[in-house]
Amino acid sequence: MIVTNNGLHASVSDTKITLFWDQGYAETPQSIYRIRFDGSEAAKVDRTHVTFLDLTPDTSYDFAVCMSEEGEYGDFEPMLAGTFRTLPAKREIDVTAAPYHAVGDGRTMNTSALQQALDDCGPDERVVVPAGTFLTGALYMHSDSELKVLRGGVVQGSADPADYEPRVWTRFEGTECECYASLINVGALDHDGGYTTSNVTITGEGSILGGGAELMRRTIDLQRELMKDELAAMADYIATCENEDTIPARVRGRLINVANARNVEISGLTVGQSPSWNVQLIYSDTIATYGCSFTSAGVWNGDGWDPDSSTNCWLFDSRFDTGDDMVAIKSGKNPEGNAIARPTRHVRVFDCVSTHGHGIAIGSEMSGGVEDVKVWDVDISHARFGFQIKGTPKRGGYVRDVTVRDCDVAAINISAVPYNDDGEPGPDQPVFEKIAFERVHALGRFWGDEHDADPLHAVPAILIQGFDKPGHEVRDVTFRDVTLGGVEHGSGTVELSRAQGIRFENLKAL
Repeated sequence: MIVTNNGLHASVSDTKITLFWDQGYAETPQSIYRIRFDGSEAAKVDRTHVTFLDLTPDTSYDFAVCMSEEGEYGDFEPMLAGTFRTLPAKREIDVTAAPYHAVGDGRTMNTSALQQALDDCGPDERVVVPAGTFLTGALYMHSDSELKVLRGGVVQGSADPADYEPRVWTRFEGTECECYASLINVGALDHDGGYTTSNVTITGEGSILGGGAELMRRTIDLQRELMKDELAAMADYIATCENEDTIPARVRGRLINVANARNVEISGLTVGQSPSWNVQLIYSDTIATYGCSFTSAGVWNGDGWDPDSSTNCWLFDSRFDTGDDMVAIKSGKNPEGNAIARPTRHVRVFDCVSTHGHGIAIGSEMSGGVEDVKVWDVDISHARFGFQIKGTPKRGGYVRDVTVRDCDVAAINISAVPYNDDGEPGPDQPVFEKIAFERVHALGRFWGDEHDADPLHAVPAILIQGFDKPGHEVRDVTFRDVTLGGVEHGSGTVELSRAQGIRFENLKAL
């Protein structure tokens, strides 16, 4: 359960409360947060989140967050304070017990057993997956339900596309379409509808893993066979796509798909090896993902965490080793995205690191608009591209009010891109504006993989390239206390074109 009280946010269970909050403008990497718990100082942290364990169920607790610079002590007035109540104690539903009898041997299919346990789960219960590997197909969660995977437990998605039928209506790469179901499905898609599913928790210290590259390949090949006549007739169109798999690949499911849902927590888990994106949030609100490890190396389109036309989304304290974007913030593609016009707003990403993948992207599907995004305390210096804001001229829409602070990034790129550009154009070109980078180190370095002839080489540390239509230049971008280069194979160069109102304050090339 995600609760907000006077600007202080909390993820609340029956025995745990995780507090999290925005980094203030005056705060720096040297800031220390002192946490008062029922009047006494209980923790001191250098991150904008803290967790309290072993609490009493159904009990109210008072918290205050105070800020001081490192080395300073004494009494401080709280900058944030709130009272949060733990949930009533929950009864555990063990999936291996009667009447479910799930078997964690990695071979037995457990779809029916796991689904029955989830269906039976009431507001005062949680479904518990113990140690073992529980093979399954698509699963569906309803309002006021919880799935907890214990340490050593694995919810393992099968590699057979048939286990994700019937197909469901969803959105993929910015377009609504029918796809195979995801491994974990929360809510049902309706861009005109409200929130149909609420108060869902997916947590634990275990793993939720998909069928990975094998399921990806089998899904694409099966769809290619089903579409062979259609694909043959559209050869010229396919030539404009990213590659020959682009069209048949758009039926792949995700690992965890959240649609038209509100108040959803995903925490503590290792999640990954989806046949496409790992976590996608569509037309949803109040979603917190934290304490997770994402893994999808080797999976094409293996994004980590993708809020898509969703609001109030938090990602923190997580690690990424992904086959594509660590984070991709989206809101629809071309005319359909413009017409649906559901922007992604109020996204926060902090205390995260990527060891492999493409980094953080806004776009390229951003036709419904993206605004109020804040990123801080994130290390994407080993990501392929770093931090990107991108779209094609066909997109329309906007990206605005983006702040990146106290981060190490491979590079900064705000530009028009040529890929994922199939389909009809929208009514106008995009607008990228009101963007700030503060206390950021941009290495100017591209990280490839073992298949690249030149896997590590210099690129512009900052590249800004707006759209060619007057009025659609990238505009109002500030770089304050930003350092460039200073590493092997890095670059301190800046390239600007079709840009207006670009301000540099204390820019240093190392």
